[in-house]
Amino acid sequence: MSGVDPIETFRQEAQELLEQVEQGLLDLAHRPGDRDLIDAVFRGLHTLKGSGAMFGFDALAAFTHHCETAFDRVRKGEVPASPRLVACVLAAQDHMRALAEGRSVAAGAGEALLADLQAAVDGGETPAATAEPSTAAARTWKIRFSLPADALVNGARPLPLLDELRDLGECRVRAIVDDVPSLEDLVPTACHLAWEVVLTTTHGRDAIDDVFIFVIDEMTLEVEDVTAGPTSAAVEAVAEVASAEAAVQESRAAKSGETVRVPAERLDEMMDRVGELVIAQSRLKQLASSSLDTALRAVAEEIERLTSEMRDTMMVVRMVPIAQLFTRFRRLIHDLQHDTGKRIDLVTEGETTELDKTVIERLADPLIHLIRNAADHGLETPEQRAAAGKPEAGVIRLAARQAGAEVVITITDDGRGVDRARVRAKAEENGLITPGQTLTDSELLHLIFAPGFSTAAAITNLSGRGVGMDVVKKTIEGLRGSIDITSNPGEGSVVLLRIPLTLAIIDGLLVRVGSGRYVIPLASVEECVELSVAQDLRSTGRSLITLRDELVPFIRLREQFKTGSSPDAHQKIVVVSTGQDRVGLVVDQILGDHQTVIKPLSSFHADVGAFSGATILGDGGVALILDIAALVHLGQRQDAQMRVAG
Repeated sequence: MSGVDPIETFRQEAQELLEQVEQGLLDLAHRPGDRDLIDAVFRGLHTLKGSGAMFGFDALAAFTHHCETAFDRVRKGEVPASPRLVACVLAAQDHMRALAEGRSVAAGAGEALLADLQAAVDGGETPAATAEPSTAAARTWKIRFSLPADALVNGARPLPLLDELRDLGECRVRAIVDDVPSLEDLVPTACHLAWEVVLTTTHGRDAIDDVFIFVIDEMTLEVEDVTAGPTSAAVEAVAEVASAEAAVQESRAAKSGETVRVPAERLDEMMDRVGELVIAQSRLKQLASSSLDTALRAVAEEIERLTSEMRDTMMVVRMVPIAQLFTRFRRLIHDLQHDTGKRIDLVTEGETTELDKTVIERLADPLIHLIRNAADHGLETPEQRAAAGKPEAGVIRLAARQAGAEVVITITDDGRGVDRARVRAKAEENGLITPGQTLTDSELLHLIFAPGFSTAAAITNLSGRGVGMDVVKKTIEGLRGSIDITSNPGEGSVVLLRIPLTLAIIDGLLVRVGSGRYVIPLASVEECVELSVAQDLRSTGRSLITLRDELVPFIRLREQFKTGSSPDAHQKIVVVSTGQDRVGLVVDQILGDHQTVIKPLSSFHADVGAFSGATILGDGGVALILDIAALVHLGQRQDAQMRVAG
């Protein structure tokens, strides 16, 4: 028995169709006359309706039918793709999503949406070219079709197809039983019937083809115009051959980019197995290094190479383009314009940048908060922007780029910028700082990430409750990332996120501090220098070292972790950075590189700021993974305190 749930498969495909419809509608809002977009939206709605009917989602199929009908009129040029119509179908699309997912919907919600949709269709202006009512003559078509033998097993249902043909006009249906076997040879789950339909309709051939649009690749279909005699039939036959050839070419094109749908849970399980394999390989490497057996060493090196390749392959499999995340925000911007009364343009860059799928999923909510905040607090109203000499439409720019083992995401707006005086006043009011306390500009701006902090003058459905920005910071830090903000009054703000490519396995630098071993993410390491005894003594009062004419603060991890041990004679400084901010970490010994399988800390240790996780070493011991962003911030704070004290 197959473990594939056909209902779950339908729901996944329905989500993809709904996303395609949504993107098409959002594009159509900017290009209302684009025929390709109109056809794409219609096909998506038509396919969703047919698939829903096949899998027993009758409420979804019935509701979608009305939206499909509306877009059929747009496709025929009877009504325009007005902003109101697009907005109504977008709202209806949310209802379709709820029906597809099996979520409960409010009583009467569907009827209200359809009433709005009908009003939008009736209120649309009829294009001049089609102002006169259609006087197309009825034509009679002879249609013969059969489904593949396994169609019923795969969820296909012929009755909805026949019902759609009946909706087109006067219809006579005859079942063809020529291929039905004798009772002893009959397979109950196989489809042995074919159907012949004589249809008289004012609709054209395209409407008939649309009925079979979602099963056309697997079925046999013959359509003949029997209205005007052999000449017309011959013409239709030629057209059918051309259509069949086009379908074959389209099918071949689709197969060239074949993909396999794999449940996310299986990828997670595989990643766990690869992680355990990396740990076992590390153990083997350690045993081989202490052995004189050359054959064992050779096998250990081969296993290390294969494990590394498998790890890299698994990483690539889990990577998805960030475009999957960015495209979701087009709808958000569309809704924000309606909620705020502002004109907002969304610009995206670097959509091909790839991230681990788990990271993508966990980034969605923080980015929604940041975009909402930019729209509500950052961007001005059209009147305010015009008075300030800016274009009436504000711009929110989402950009992504890869930097080593990290992805840098920026959320930029060209609004009013952060009001420093208001931030300080609110922080003093909330007791976050004392009146008159000296703060750097960066520290002042970072106060907006404090729990409960908000400068909104009034609570709205977007912001003002003091909830969101602190959650954003915690979520980003939970991803082992960092968040920073810069702002210029009157010019706008930039929020910068640094996110690791993956949460599972990283390359690390294994170091020793006292008797403990720690892992520093290799992507953050810039260089390693020696800290002589003389330098150590000179910097006792102030922990600074000069690197190429630049002062870099450093932290003695031995003191930070309170090891209670004396320093080694030849200490090392590992210089790490998070973007432009640098700090040195003083360690006793550098042990070498290490493929690090990241294990989360327990809830008891999760709040310890200096560590982001742990890993198991080859000898079975545990090494803590250093949180570079937290340590860089600590080093900067200690340096600032020393400057004030000095």
